[in-house]
Amino acid sequence: MKSKSRNILFSLVASLLISTVAFAASEEKLDHDYSILSVFVQPSISFLSFTEREYFQNAIDSLYYNFKAEAVNDAESLNVAKQDFQKVNFCFPITAGIQWQFMEDHFLSTGIGFIYDNESVVLTDRKSGTHSYEYTLQGVPLFLEYRFALPKNFITLSTGGLFSVSVRWYWVLPGTEIYTTWGKLDAETPLLGAGFGVSVGYLFASWDNFKLYGDIGFSSISVKSNKKFSDIVDGGPEEKAKWNLGGLQMQIRGTFGFWNKPKPKDDEDDDDDDDDKPKKRKKNSLGNLADSLKAVAKTSAAQDTANVDSAKVAADSASAADTTKVNVADSLGAAKDSVKNVADSLNKNVAVDTAKTGVADSTSAAKDTVKNVAESKNIADSLIKNIAADSTAKTAADSTAKAPVMKIAPAAPATPAKQPEEKPVETTVNATTEKDTTTAPATEVKSKGD
Repeated sequence: MKSKSRNILFSLVASLLISTVAFAASEEKLDHDYSILSVFVQPSISFLSFTEREYFQNAIDSLYYNFKAEAVNDAESLNVAKQDFQKVNFCFPITAGIQWQFMEDHFLSTGIGFIYDNESVVLTDRKSGTHSYEYTLQGVPLFLEYRFALPKNFITLSTGGLFSVSVRWYWVLPGTEIYTTWGKLDAETPLLGAGFGVSVGYLFASWDNFKLYGDIGFSSISVKSNKKFSDIVDGGPEEKAKWNLGGLQMQIRGTFGFWNKPKPKDDEDDDDDDDDKPKKRKKNSLGNLADSLKAVAKTSAAQDTANVDSAKVAADSASAADTTKVNVADSLGAAKDSVKNVADSLNKNVAVDTAKTGVADSTSAAKDTVKNVAESKNIADSLIKNIAADSTAKTAADSTAKAPVMKIAPAAPATPAKQPEEKPVETTVNATTEKDTTTAPATEVKSKGD
């Protein structure tokens, strides 16, 4: 039962450690712990340096052999059985305390812990009766710790974070003891302390004011008593008892800062000086050279890529420009041909319209001219006819008054004028001339009467 509960507790602590590391892997790493005052809790796994376990194992062996010796037959001897104590004492100590950062990356802590390790076995006698035996190591250590956070330019990982080194001094308080099935040993509490501890830690996770450190270390807490081991276990030594509650430790330390310094906007220096007098530390020359070479290589690669891309883009642009020029030229030529065809069509249409208009105007003008000429001819014919009639009547009157009366043959009546037809001007003129010739004899008759 005890072994099962121990395995469960171990599994819980191991799961907490693994899950915390996995969850914190993506968190931002800090250059400094900016807490001034903080509280912490530190569970751990400890492998105790308790070599005095052999006294209790010897006592169990003695009891077993006594049970064997009491068996009266083989059946009873087969009933006798035993368990052995574990050869390694490991437990899960827990500590808590308060931490003060009195200077950047320098911390003082004080706290109290509790150590508890119970070991038990069961023996079976010749009549199958069971007997339980146990011993328990219990410790209540008080400690004072100094922790120094190493600068990042001194040691760090590629993912960042802070390494730290710590030293502790332990005192033991009342309650530190060994109690067993056979008795109890109370520890002394010397004022000068009981031991020391050293550890190396790593800040692997941080969320605002909460931080997680992983530590591995070793401690030695030497404990003494005024009693002897022979007082609590058969066959123990007769000198005053002493034992050690220290050993190899793996710890997870969670801190919460309730008083913190303001974080600078740019925490680029990895120094360990005061905030009042910050100084830039020079980086390692090899590191600077490596960084410079990496930067040059990246720059060259980027420039080559940019040049190739620029040349490709320029070639594509030139090809596109040539294609565009050809398309534009073709479009301009087609537009010119279209404009020329439209102009020719317009010119032809205008010429036809002009010709039609001119012919129509000429025909109308010719008709008007012929009409006017015909009207002028009629007016002229009427005037000539009237003048001829007046001249003939006057001549006849004069002849009658001066000459003897004689029979004069009546004058031939004038040929009535012919209404002219609508003919060209030349034909009308000729007709007028012929008419004038016809009326001429009447004039000659008048002259003869005179």
